[in-house]
Amino acid sequence: MTSRQAKIQEDTHFRIMGILQDNPDLTQRELADKLGMSVGGLNYCLNALIDKGFVKMANFSKSKNKFKYVYLLTPQGIAEKVALTSRFLKRKMEEYDALKVEIEALKAEVGDDQADGLRKQAP
Repeated sequence: MTSRQAKIQEDTHFRIMGILQDNPDLTQRELADKLGMSVGGLNYCLNALIDKGFVKMANFSKSKNKFKYVYLLTPQGIAEKVALTSRFLKRKMEEYDALKVEIEALKAEVGDDQADGLRKQAP
């Protein structure tokens, strides 16, 4: 069983790689904003992904702004993203199944009629 911290890190890498796959030319600030994290935290995660060989960074050679970079998933990064997606989906399905069991238990506790009334009141 992986630790909670490892799951959070894996989820963060999954989200970063997913966004970069669709938007490789985002700045670190734009990417950090999309992820709801600090630029420093994102920089740390990006460097980890680069060190692992999952992401490569290159600048636009024809750009006037030589500080503009593009972040590309490497073939190894694409394979890792597929593996992360599979693990993420498996974990979310397990959470969903556990939540369904918990909901059924709560419905049984309060009674199905009362649970149906609560569902109708929900926004």
